[in-house]
Amino acid sequence: MSDSITHAPIGVGIVGLSATDGWAARAHVPALAAVDGLELRGLVASSAATGRAASATHRVPAHASARALAAEDGIDLVVVAVKVPEHRALVLPALEAGAAVLCEWPLAVDLREAEDLERAGSRTRTFVGLQGRTTPTFRWLADLVREGFVGEVLSATVVAASVGWGDPTSERARYTLDRGNGATLLTIAFGHMVDAVALVVGEPETLVATTATRRPLIPHRETGELVTMTAEDQIAVSGTLAGGAVFSAHHRGGAVSPSFSLLVDGTEGRLEVTAPGHPHLAPVTVRGARGEAHLAQLVVPERLDPFHRWRGTAAHPLVHAYAAIRDDLLEGTGVAPDFTHAARRHRLLDAIQRSAATGRRVSLA
Repeated sequence: MSDSITHAPIGVGIVGLSATDGWAARAHVPALAAVDGLELRGLVASSAATGRAASATHRVPAHASARALAAEDGIDLVVVAVKVPEHRALVLPALEAGAAVLCEWPLAVDLREAEDLERAGSRTRTFVGLQGRTTPTFRWLADLVREGFVGEVLSATVVAASVGWGDPTSERARYTLDRGNGATLLTIAFGHMVDAVALVVGEPETLVATTATRRPLIPHRETGELVTMTAEDQIAVSGTLAGGAVFSAHHRGGAVSPSFSLLVDGTEGRLEVTAPGHPHLAPVTVRGARGEAHLAQLVVPERLDPFHRWRGTAAHPLVHAYAAIRDDLLEGTGVAPDFTHAARRHRLLDAIQRSAATGRRVSLA
């Protein structure tokens, strides 16, 4: 993905953009500014007053709704960057207006809703914010495995931890404790993680899962009250990948510090991938070895990261995602994950929930 382009800019509008606070302002806006060929041209905020403030800060018009934004001349791509329960109501009118849509992950509160959005988006270009799939490190790791660095994959083992879903909650994050809102440890942290891992080693074909909510009451950081949590804070999955390799993952919430570790073991070598946080956001370290050699650090070739100056910022993963989206829209490629891919990922999460509820092995093949 190049960081320069000669086509007319793609006009972008963001739903959920405030003046300075929130993920859209902290990451989406700087990422858009970093990618040639994309231009912020409009926004929708949570209220008229918030919209006026955001319009003054970002110097683009504020619109009353996602539909109005998508229908505006010059808006080619609508970005939906709000809480998961609001996705459907905002994505559908943007699609109906004919705009391409990028929706943050998770796409939907559950599988049924994700499949509805997949069908609704079948006539235009859609994208989902699983940005780990477009980062240089995980694309490079996928190439290493595909080209035989480890030989035939024998197993892939993941151990991960997130600070949320167990530590004291804020009012803003409170909604993530309710499993029905679709913004849980399983859907957000595990979903992002397993998508990046699947890019490297392939999709699970069978699985059996155990989940638990070990902290059903969470302290509210501001009020001190105990808040009920129904979302899972322990997720353990084992199964098989295509070709018979064994896959296992344990993701826990409420950790003192976030972490991620992936070990890929093969007939000819091994890879160890670690990060001090979510692997789609945090800096990733890779060590590898072939044969009897000891693990040694491997470095992503500089040519694979034309946006290296953004490393260490919240925008870096999104810069690569937006570059892929730009190329997909202008050149007809299919690098960035779309709603069909999002529905596939939701099917995996649904299979985990079904297996955990029944104790049965589930086939995804």
